Formats: sequence, structure tokens, C-alpha cells
Amino acid sequence: MAEGTYKTIESSSEGLYKEKGSKFIAFAFPVLSEDDAKAKLAEIQKKHHAARHHCWAYKLGNQGERFRCSDDGEPSNSAGKPILGQLEAFGVTNVMVVVVRYFGGILLGVGGLVHAYKEAAKDALTQAVVVEKIIQSCYSVHFSYEQSNAVMNILKRMGCEIVQQTFELTCSVRFMVAQKVEKECVSALQKIAEIRLEDE
Repeated sequence: MAEGTYKTIESSSEGLYKEKGSKFIAFAFPVLSEDDAKAKLAEIQKKHHAARHHCWAYKLGNQGERFRCSDDGEPSNSAGKPILGQLEAFGVTNVMVVVVRYFGGILLGVGGLVHAYKEAAKDALTQAVVVEKIIQSCYSVHFSYEQSNAVMNILKRMGCEIVQQTFELTCSVRFMVAQKVEKECVSALQKIAEIRLEDE
């Protein structure tokens, strides 16, 4: 992997593992923040509200330095850890995997659960397209409508990736900037009077 890059997945994907009537459906998503991860989890919980468990893990940051996992009521370390283990095995970051379990009536035991969650997560990640991305930092900039041209020109010039934008009386843009031009971009934006810049 080239310096200044990391591996992630291009778009969401699904995986499936069946064992003794239990169905384990895995969903892998690219995520950029804990808020993104929470939103994806809420989406899956709503869509699969009849499922017994919604276990998950995510890795965030250019080196995958921020990570969390949850067994969601399954025996300790039988679900979240195996899912996290697959994120590590694939060497990806800024990715979340949620595995939804529909109980089939037969208990699988801790070993069986570890295997099932691992295989479901592995299947979802195998279906995903793994891509190499340039290390970027995420910022939000808030400004008045009159300043929008000045702000957007800088973001365009620096090759920033727009993640979210709102143009009203008060405008806001969430964007990603490559680390190699980050300082230059930040200092150019800070020269515009009365804008608010937040790094995430």
C-alpha cells in the first residue's frame, strides 16, 4: 500500500451465513465517523426490527485506530470480536459491519456463534470492492450565502471531496481534503472573514 493511503470499501455489500435454522445476514458499509456508524446501525435495526440480535463492529481512522464492537445480547465476545477480526483480516478501515441474526430455535453454543458471525462478516467483505484511498481529513465549514463562491472555489482548487452541503441563509459544507494540501486549504479558508471551520 502506498504511503498516504488506506484501504476501505467502495460501497455497501451484503453477506449471508446459515446454521441450524439461524440466519446471519451481514451488511458492510463505508463510514467516516461514529455518527455515520450510528445512523447505519439505526437503519438496519429499523429494517430488521424482527431480528433477535444486531451485532456490529467498526474501524475508523487512517490506521483503523478507532474501533468498537458490540455483541448486542449474544454471549460475551461471541459476535462483535469475530466481526472486528474480519475487518482486521481484510485490512480495511472506515468500514462498519452489522450482522443481523434471525434465531432458528437451536442454540449454537459460543463456538458456533463465533464461527457464524465471523463467516457472515467475511462473506459481506468478500462481496465488497476494496479500494485504496488517499488519506484525507474531514472538515465542516459554515459561512454566509454571500461567501459561498469564495469557499467553493477554494475547495475546488484543492481537489476536496464534498460529503454534504446545505445552501440557505447560513451555508455549511462537509468535505474531505487530502493531507498533503490540508494546511494550505485550511489557511486559505481561514482568510475568509467570519467563516467557521471545524475539523472532525
